[in-house]
Amino acid sequence: MQVDEFLKALSHTSELEITVVGRKSGRRISLPVWFVSEGRKIYLLPVEGSETNWYKNVLSNPSMELSAGRYRVSVTAKPTSEQKSVERVVEMFKKKYGESSIRRYYSKLDVCVEITV
Repeated sequence: MQVDEFLKALSHTSELEITVVGRKSGRRISLPVWFVSEGRKIYLLPVEGSETNWYKNVLSNPSMELSAGRYRVSVTAKPTSEQKSVERVVEMFKKKYGESSIRRYYSKLDVCVEITV
């Protein structure tokens, strides 16, 4: 099953590739991002929070693709600015990538994205 293979591939990488549809251009845009996961849930933290372009694209069109290794899945993103959810995801990112890395690379921590695969 593609989803199981995708989830297994996630355990062997520290970043995945997301593909979103540009809200103005309509073009597919792909870029690497850090992530954390719990079971079949994947959480993303935009580096510039609600100002991040790919996050704005997801608000406009929540359909996206995730790639890990050679495995790709189509998903629907669930963006949120709910403070408790964002704080929980930030803590998960700090545990995985280190607090200093999160402080260094993430300038605004006001939103996150939840994805169920």
